Amino acid sequence: MTAKDRLIVALDCDSEAKALEIFAKLKNDIRFFKIGLELFSYCGPRIAEKIMDAGAEVFLDLKFHDIPNTVLKTAVAATRLGVYMFNVHALGGYDMMKSAFEAAATEADTQNIRRPKVLAVTILTSMDEFALKKIGVNANIKKEVLILAAMAKEAGLDGVVASPHEAKTIREAMGEDFLIVTPGVRPGGAKANDQKRIATPLEAVKNGASFIVVGRPITDAQDPAGAARQILSEIV
Repeated sequence: MTAKDRLIVALDCDSEAKALEIFAKLKNDIRFFKIGLELFSYCGPRIAEKIMDAGAEVFLDLKFHDIPNTVLKTAVAATRLGVYMFNVHALGGYDMMKSAFEAAATEADTQNIRRPKVLAVTILTSMDEFALKKIGVNANIKKEVLILAAMAKEAGLDGVVASPHEAKTIREAMGEDFLIVTPGVRPGGAKANDQKRIATPLEAVKNGASFIVVGRPITDAQDPAGAARQILSEIV
């Protein structure tokens, strides 16, 4: 994979105009863009369609987490939208994950379109072990993430979303073909913001990340394209 194939820029914006302004500055250097809950709630599917129509790929980061039937139907909608990948929450359980994957695969076959990659979110990078214990999970983070990753793989999913701190453990346990998408990536000197388990772009890739997700260090930069190119140069 080239550096351009690894970097996903998070468009965490509160308007279509702002998202498209940032996208316009980055589209010549960046292939993948993440649309999360904030932007999707403001704009709906049309923002993904506009970005894909311009030739880029979309990671739909909505973390579906509901009863299997509801997630199944939502996976069909995401597949019809044409995104490159979307995610569900591993804590929704095996049946929910399996339903999402099978629905995406069936819909792609029926419509004769590309099947999106389906990922499972493990433990949010904003959480540390203290936060995990507060919700009643007493296993250490690496152990819990590995349990969830193994369940996702068993359910047929393509990979997981996990912090760069757990990427090496996941890679060793799940093999080379399993996708690992790592948020919580910050270039040296950048603020951690609300992230707790972070690493630099190079550290994340060395730990086994397939993709790294970077948001504010690029989108809030005075020169977003320059900031993106600097990160790309670090992960060659």
